[in-house]
Amino acid sequence: MKVKQFYDEGLAHASYAIISEGKVAVVDPARNPKPYQDFAQQNNAKIVAVLETHPHADFVSSHKELHEQLGATIYINADMGADYPHRILQDGEELQLGKLRIKALYSPGHSPDHSSYLLYDEENKPYAIFTGDSLFVGDVGRPDLREGAGKTKAQRKVLAGKMFRTINEVYKPLDENIIVYPAHGAGSLCGKNMSTDKSSTIGREKEDNWAFQIKEEAAFVEALLEGQPFVPHYFPYDVEVNRKGAQALEDSIKAVPRLKQVEQIEKGTLVVDSRPQEKFKEGHPSGAINIMNGAKFETWLGSIVKPEEAYYLLAESENELEELIRKAAKIGYEQQIKGAVVVKEDLTEKSAEFNLDDFKQNPQAYHVVDIRNVSEGEKLFDNAQSIPLYELRERANEIQTDKPVVVHCAGGYRSAAGSSILEKQLNNKIYDLSEAVKEFL
Repeated sequence: MKVKQFYDEGLAHASYAIISEGKVAVVDPARNPKPYQDFAQQNNAKIVAVLETHPHADFVSSHKELHEQLGATIYINADMGADYPHRILQDGEELQLGKLRIKALYSPGHSPDHSSYLLYDEENKPYAIFTGDSLFVGDVGRPDLREGAGKTKAQRKVLAGKMFRTINEVYKPLDENIIVYPAHGAGSLCGKNMSTDKSSTIGREKEDNWAFQIKEEAAFVEALLEGQPFVPHYFPYDVEVNRKGAQALEDSIKAVPRLKQVEQIEKGTLVVDSRPQEKFKEGHPSGAINIMNGAKFETWLGSIVKPEEAYYLLAESENELEELIRKAAKIGYEQQIKGAVVVKEDLTEKSAEFNLDDFKQNPQAYHVVDIRNVSEGEKLFDNAQSIPLYELRERANEIQTDKPVVVHCAGGYRSAAGSSILEKQLNNKIYDLSEAVKEFL
């Protein structure tokens, strides 16, 4: 028996491969099936099963592609209402994988159609549980993503109550030495307080996880609902993509139109420029949004751009362009790309140059827009207007325009996107405080 964890830092997503006697089961696979295929090949094994804990909101899964390419059987919860070929594992039902047993445990709370998978070793002892987005290291899954998404919908309070029962009736009775393998770690938006550790044990979670400490359901529900992070635009979209099953990755990437020059961009269509903010400010297409290539590119792409919006994607090099198309594909956004192009020419639209010294000496002469999340702490500037980045396109008309506008976040990445959004929408001087914000922290 061998269990391998695959971890995507960009989405803080963990998936798994279990192997026994030449047979592999994959749990909650990412969009790219190749790592699992490589693992199977390296171990002279075959992928025969895909276990989906639920239809994920924050990434697109390759379950359908693994079925179509390899004939792997997809196992899911009956309530998922999937459109792709699958086998249902009811609560308590099992499948055999070589010398191993895997038992489905109904574990609603994050979603109404969630199952966890309990793995028994060759000696028929419970060894590990794959908890999906239900139980994390130090936290549990948020219950507010399925009020308007998926085949089976549920209100957040109802799901929060189900999470209380899942914690106490499904996880708490398990042996303390069972390894906990969740689908996410710190940085994921599927919970609010996850540990940086990528695995745990039931015993440790009983001891340290806040969700095991609250004895009353009403108090648990209140605590779980409080302080959850924002919901990116792409989350409900990905639930539906995963319920139906995504197109094969390489086929979808090949279908993205590659342009030879920026001049081919159709006016009036959204442009996402991924180049460093310095290059963007020196010259960019009119109205472009500067979402820089970085560790969280796909999250901010799906938080700023809506799933129904077509857009052009700009990059600094061919390698970066291909990397970004694949990042977009992780959340199912490659199909919206109207054209992808490397910027080789000089572009005439420039961002206003910011005079930091003048801002320090005359702060009252500027209107400050704080695009951090509300949960990130107190205002850095007394007169700042708070509009989180993920709401900025929709709320730009709330911003005062009688003074030049200075946009800031906590480190400079988001303010590059925020200032470019306001350049597009406001008839005013827009300045990006960028990394200089650290002088005011």
